[in-house]
Amino acid sequence: MKRHVFFIGIGGIGMSALAKYYTHQGYRVAGYDKTPSAITKELEGLNVFCLFEESEALLQDLYREVPNELLEVVYTPAVPMNSCNVTYFLNRGLPIKKRSEVLGQITRNHKTIAIAGTHGKTTTTTLVTHLLKSAGCNITSFMGGLSANYNTNYISGNPSQDNHWMIVEADEFDRSFHQLEPDYVILTSMDADHLDIYNSIEEVEKSYQQFIDKLKPNGTLIVKNSVNNQIVFSGKKLSYDLNLKVHYSAGNIHFTSDASSIFDFNATDKTWKNLKCSVPGIHNIENALAALALAHCLGINESDARSGLASFKGVSRRFDIRYSSNRFYFIDDYAHHPTELRAAIQSCRTLFPNLPLTGIFQPHLYSRTRDFKNEFAQVLSTLDHCILMPIYPARELPIPGVSSEDLLEAVTAPQKQLMQPAQILEYIKTQRLGVIITMGAGDIGELANDLALQFKTLLHED
Repeated sequence: MKRHVFFIGIGGIGMSALAKYYTHQGYRVAGYDKTPSAITKELEGLNVFCLFEESEALLQDLYREVPNELLEVVYTPAVPMNSCNVTYFLNRGLPIKKRSEVLGQITRNHKTIAIAGTHGKTTTTTLVTHLLKSAGCNITSFMGGLSANYNTNYISGNPSQDNHWMIVEADEFDRSFHQLEPDYVILTSMDADHLDIYNSIEEVEKSYQQFIDKLKPNGTLIVKNSVNNQIVFSGKKLSYDLNLKVHYSAGNIHFTSDASSIFDFNATDKTWKNLKCSVPGIHNIENALAALALAHCLGINESDARSGLASFKGVSRRFDIRYSSNRFYFIDDYAHHPTELRAAIQSCRTLFPNLPLTGIFQPHLYSRTRDFKNEFAQVLSTLDHCILMPIYPARELPIPGVSSEDLLEAVTAPQKQLMQPAQILEYIKTQRLGVIITMGAGDIGELANDLALQFKTLLHED
């Protein structure tokens, strides 16, 4: 009889990658999520059974003939423990495991590359995946976003071979990355975030240090120079940065008319000149530098690294230019932390210096909006026009006194207003000049899809 695994929250980006892994391993996979999505549709195409209602009766019908020893259950902390689905499996006497625990178990006996950081880890993970795959390496990769090259968040390799590598995005939320024991770590950044979990930047830094302590003794840490001195590691520690004398640096940086960047990759023993990175933004040069440093450590040659970087198409919702035409551009970005907003806005200013910039931002979590109100207000004030949407609550209940209205009062952009999605769709019908960027980690991604379609329809008619 086949083994079964059920995912509570299967439509999440991390959970769906695990579901694909188990499907490739021959398990019979099913799962629950609140609503259908492109991800659940893809899973259903892989013969994964997806439920969109909480029902003990449905679960009983599904697993009546399956003994407990052949059934595993994985859940995301975004789902409350008193949910009907969780209760059903607990009442059956089944342990339910967090996604991070399962990912740790999967990778523990394999050579593993883990990419961590408050910002940049999804793009860097996806670029590492693409560089290694395009160089012919045997990899299995769990990515935190949809790769534009492969239109998926999971790449399947052959784990039974000695030359196999596991690539994982190491998530700091809920201390998930403590479950990993990697051979290589890339650490891109270490800012205060998830303060509902950590309470202070000191706790954040302590948690990252505990993660680095999980590196294997003969492992390698590739770390952004700005956080190099904050992390202790007795093994091989290599730093990277732009225009600095460190182990790996990028120099001679310039941008092309198509928003690509050209730069030299400098290692301690060699220089690869005039590499092309097609995904825009100075922050993506940093991400590319980290991925190239790892490729260099693994012995990937210049030709493969050069072609892999040039052919990298990026990640869905990571500075994703969705529409461009005659001095009008629409960009969608996952930015939901002040540092990420600043990077996205600065990239817009660098690429389109003479065009007015409108930012549409959906704050993510009441606690994050409260904790970084001043920082959010400061960076949003650098926009020419700031449009705020209501806070996306995700896993949280409202916090008294925390709202988008309150945040908007602190913003000093020349134009500012609060809008619902329907109002935004109506407003942009009048826009024909400038740059519009949507930013946020909630359901603003669905609004971005509607906006992209509307721009293509309206501006094509013009």
